[in-house]
Amino acid sequence: MTALSFVVRTELTSAARKHGFRAEDGEVDGWLKFKSSSVSGTLFLHAAGDQGPWYVGLDHAGAVRELEVDADSISGPGLARYKFSSLAACYEALERIYQLAASLPDGPLHDFETAIRDLPRETEAERLLVQRVGQEKFRSALMDYWDGACPLTGITDPALLRASHIRPWADCETDAERLNTYNGLLLSSLWDAAFDKGLVSFDDEGAPVYGPNLSEKAKAALEHQAQQNIPLRDAHRERLAYHREHVFQKGV
Repeated sequence: MTALSFVVRTELTSAARKHGFRAEDGEVDGWLKFKSSSVSGTLFLHAAGDQGPWYVGLDHAGAVRELEVDADSISGPGLARYKFSSLAACYEALERIYQLAASLPDGPLHDFETAIRDLPRETEAERLLVQRVGQEKFRSALMDYWDGACPLTGITDPALLRASHIRPWADCETDAERLNTYNGLLLSSLWDAAFDKGLVSFDDEGAPVYGPNLSEKAKAALEHQAQQNIPLRDAHRERLAYHREHVFQKGV
């Protein structure tokens, strides 16, 4: 592995720090190693020269699974390595990597447990406050995971987006499930209302399923908004099966 010049080291260190991985943790086979105090996983960075190409290595299984970039064949640390021809492209990928590391299942739960550590939970008002903190952490995670857009309609206005639980909050047995990113869809407000009431659901391909209690006018409005199927993982599909059986059927 080519030794890194001072310029390259400076660029890579700056890239890591700007994207949330501020803790330098030495080197592994010529790759600079970084960690974050706010998300899990280790970031490995390398470059072939002052002008690139630039390489990113990851050991965060969730980010590797979700990152929509083809892995490169270069050997090195981590579960997968990625090659970028420009520093700008590398920066874009690092931003997405941090979003994924923050939003995937263990991220929201960690943030929630940290935030409520010293909060009392004796009265109903106190318990509602704790629940509101959890819902805020869940929404933030979904905004990161879905890249700030409803995957069905393409709407990006935050005021019109809702953090929709697939398995309802009250039906979840643990906070880990309530705050699991795969238990949520970032839907526009109209779709969220219909989904929450069991008037619509989604099949395993992410296509809408409309219930018979939905009026033709409402169905037409929903269909007008829908631009594409929702890209789903198996973890989403498992929870959508629950939604179709227990929430959608109740709506029907």
